[in-house]
Amino acid sequence: MTTAGNPGVPRPTPQLTVAVAPAATAVPGYRILVRNTGGSAVQTMVRQELPANTSTTAVSAGGLATRPRGSSGGGEVTWRLVVPAGATRTLDTALAATPPGQELTAPACAYTRDGDQPYDCATATWRSAAAPEAAVPATPVWRQPLILLGAALVVLALLVGGLWWRLRARRRVSGIAPSGTAPTAAGTTPYVGGPAAPGGGTVYPRPATPGRPGRPRSPSVWLVVGVAATVLAGVVSVAAWTATRQVAAIDTSKQPTAGAWTGTTTTGSVGTPLREKAFEFTVYRVACATAQAASQRCQATVGVRNVTPEQQSWHGQLQRAYLPGGTWVSTDEDATRLANLGRDVFAEPVSAGSRVVLPLVFTVHGMQKPEQLELRSGVFSAGVRVAVP
Repeated sequence: MTTAGNPGVPRPTPQLTVAVAPAATAVPGYRILVRNTGGSAVQTMVRQELPANTSTTAVSAGGLATRPRGSSGGGEVTWRLVVPAGATRTLDTALAATPPGQELTAPACAYTRDGDQPYDCATATWRSAAAPEAAVPATPVWRQPLILLGAALVVLALLVGGLWWRLRARRRVSGIAPSGTAPTAAGTTPYVGGPAAPGGGTVYPRPATPGRPGRPRSPSVWLVVGVAATVLAGVVSVAAWTATRQVAAIDTSKQPTAGAWTGTTTTGSVGTPLREKAFEFTVYRVACATAQAASQRCQATVGVRNVTPEQQSWHGQLQRAYLPGGTWVSTDEDATRLANLGRDVFAEPVSAGSRVVLPLVFTVHGMQKPEQLELRSGVFSAGVRVAVP
């Protein structure tokens, strides 16, 4: 099978799969399962990233724990394994954390034997049984815009229906006054016809003829207008309040590639799956090494899952590494192609519902390490931000 962006370059078929599960223990722990689905033995290097402010208390045979220079916690555990065809290897780690009882996410990946090209990755979060997850309070009904808008429309419909029914009822009971008469005081009709009063005096009203009802009075125009204006003002207020909430939810601190974007930026840590418009991104590992005297290359192992029903494309210039101070660099596409065995991963759309795990390379001038990675599917996507320990 060949890639769409690089004809003739075979797509590597992953022979190893990785699964990670939190241990059911009172202290943080994880079990890693590395399975060989191919027909031949595979040499691999397994890396598990450790959260900050943690240290290992137990590692299964063959594992080596290392921590960054000058750091009191974090680091990684590595194993060099030979996994026979059809076999599964089980690896275990136990950690101590400061403070104890906190949630800890520790992803793990199986790489080629040089520890560079990933076969597969997985992640898991350990949670203390004594500290259940805090329930997220539900939004009160009176603050839910759709419910408020629906209630306003129901009230408007009831008012209009009530006025219409009342008018119909009056017409059925009272009827319409005959032509040639005009209502005056209640219960009377003016004297019409006959001789005029002597001397041009006042014509006095006479009692209304029984069985001849007067014209019913319609609801006041100002009453109808006032009710409609009140309901309309309520609907407009709800719509304005909803729009204000949506605008306020936009992360104004972002530096988008274009002037407009959809959705809000999702933030998280290494090992946490984060969703945006079209993709679910998971950063499993970020490691930097000196490339030249004044620069370094930082390689991120990233999982990309297409959560839409259609294939999706993405672009290297939209993937960024933010340095201290707010400056950023985009993906080094040449170095990324080299790390992916000559494949141009951005020329290959991600199929609907599929997932790929691949390295992205960022060339950083100077010795500063990125503080955040920003990943997105398209120019109008708010994307995700991942804090780099």
